Amino acid sequence: MMDETCSGGCQCGAVRYRFSQRPRGAHVCHCRMCQKAFGAFYAPLVGGPPDTFDVTRGEIAVFRSSDQAERGFCRDCGTPLTFGYAGGGGGWICVSIGSLDHPEAFPPKDQHGVESRLAWVNGIGTLPDVPATEVKDPETAAFIASTNHQHPDHDTDVWPHPRQST
Repeated sequence: MMDETCSGGCQCGAVRYRFSQRPRGAHVCHCRMCQKAFGAFYAPLVGGPPDTFDVTRGEIAVFRSSDQAERGFCRDCGTPLTFGYAGGGGGWICVSIGSLDHPEAFPPKDQHGVESRLAWVNGIGTLPDVPATEVKDPETAAFIASTNHQHPDHDTDVWPHPRQST
């Protein structure tokens, strides 16, 4: 496997991380713990060996959702960041695909925890699309863009961004 550095982080930029090798095993987990941890219908995850993962800014807060599972998140903005087995057990750490700088590069290959999958989840792709905010409400879209506090999808030398600290 070719080495490829992949970075990511939380929404506010307080936490940044990097894999020294391309993560693998992209999947979604439908278990009830993942649903609750993500506040969503499922958790999209991808990972690698813990020795290929480093936190490059800040500190990941951890909630132990069971005696086996640890779920990492940003204490400042609440972004779900990691899933792993307590004490590094299992030899693998997963990150939330959405927290990667390039989530489009990690399409899930399978589904876990399907016993808890919500019956209507598979039909989501058939729901009608609504126009983008920029199309249906350009004024709101411009306001959101001008007041955006989200960290960009790349590493930065300075955090918080100067605009955030004013």
